[in-house]
Amino acid sequence: MKYDVIVIGSGWGGFNAAFHAARHGLSAALIEKDILGGTCLNYGCIPTKILVTSAGHFYDIKHSSEFGIDIDSAKINFEKINIRKEAIIARLRQGIGSIIRAKKINLIYGDAKLVDSAHVSVKGEILEAKNIVIASGSRPRSLPNLKFDGVHILSSTDLLNLKSIPKSLLIIGGGVIGCEFANIYAELGAKVTITEILERILITEDKEVSVKMQMVFKKKGVDVFTGKDFNTLDLKQFEKVLLCVGRAANVEGLGLDEAQVKCDKGRISVDEYLRTNIANIYAVGDCNGSLQLAHVAAYQGRLAIENILGKDIKCDLSVVPGCIFTNPEIASVGLTEEKARQAGYGVKTAKFSYLGLGMAHVKGQSDGFVKITVNSQNEEILGAVIFGLGATELISSLGLAVKNKLTVSNIRQTIFAHPTLSESIYEAIDGFCATYPVRDSPETSGRL
Repeated sequence: MKYDVIVIGSGWGGFNAAFHAARHGLSAALIEKDILGGTCLNYGCIPTKILVTSAGHFYDIKHSSEFGIDIDSAKINFEKINIRKEAIIARLRQGIGSIIRAKKINLIYGDAKLVDSAHVSVKGEILEAKNIVIASGSRPRSLPNLKFDGVHILSSTDLLNLKSIPKSLLIIGGGVIGCEFANIYAELGAKVTITEILERILITEDKEVSVKMQMVFKKKGVDVFTGKDFNTLDLKQFEKVLLCVGRAANVEGLGLDEAQVKCDKGRISVDEYLRTNIANIYAVGDCNGSLQLAHVAAYQGRLAIENILGKDIKCDLSVVPGCIFTNPEIASVGLTEEKARQAGYGVKTAKFSYLGLGMAHVKGQSDGFVKITVNSQNEEILGAVIFGLGATELISSLGLAVKNKLTVSNIRQTIFAHPTLSESIYEAIDGFCATYPVRDSPETSGRL
């Protein structure tokens, strides 16, 4: 059988590509060498958020007296947490399988290898396709002088498979993954230490967020060392060591050389339409070296199919929300104040503290803020960062604002429900207007 599309990898990028192809009437085969759902479902987004949720409930119980509820004792049953984690993953995996069957996508398990630009080998069988989408994902990266052993030196996948909470945990790398795991295990009772070779943790985030998160970690008993190489520490002093210094694209064994698909620095090279140098072969998600986020992979999987259908839509990653599921949460979208200035914009910021937010006090979490980056020339929303309760849910509305080039006036003319956390967005803008009066325009004149 000749398929319209063969997709390699069933993670969030590959699944969305195959689903989108089938939805548009294309015949599709989906090849998976391991477990349906890829990294996000099995070793990343979903299992970590399950742990985040359990750790959050334990945190709430420990602070329940503040809400007038006295609980004499509470203990963690890590075995039950793991059972719940596996049950949820299995349920979601089953759901994906049901969709694949319903859409008549041919799911094939095995190692896929390109024979040439139109043929893929899997389990000794040669499949033919008009188009191929590679969504092979990525894996945790080790270091030349520090390798994973699965016992003491762990990858994020290894850590998710632990059967008990370590008494002490050293995390090498203070990025998103490192900080999420630091928060989880600190709240579950482990003694956590973070070491980051750069000048601050969460180096890609707004500097104020990094400083704030480091203060939160200090309150939770997490030791944070910045500007410090892990080689200066005795790793044997820690029961477990998590190495999280990035992820490497899965490009080995795919037959890229045979199909003459070009790579650069260990990643599959693609153009702005997600095409490789071979016109009918596309690469989406982590394997092409773009932002390693599940929602980016899903977007690119769908976009690759749109382009196979002849749409010729460019991949636009200028407005991608980033979410960090610590406690408090962190989320950002668009340009930070610093990056906007570097890009040559005249910049003003609109900021509002959760201390002035009624619902934050009701929820008992008033430590937070919303900061919105505004183009001083036309009051257009360029980006935002949120630190605090609900940040990962709130950020999408600001993503809509950035994507659609909304202005301060557009936000200010919108009624936000009270009492809610989302009011923080309005309050930030309203405070901005009081400090920097918005210029009248045909759309806003007489209405401010």
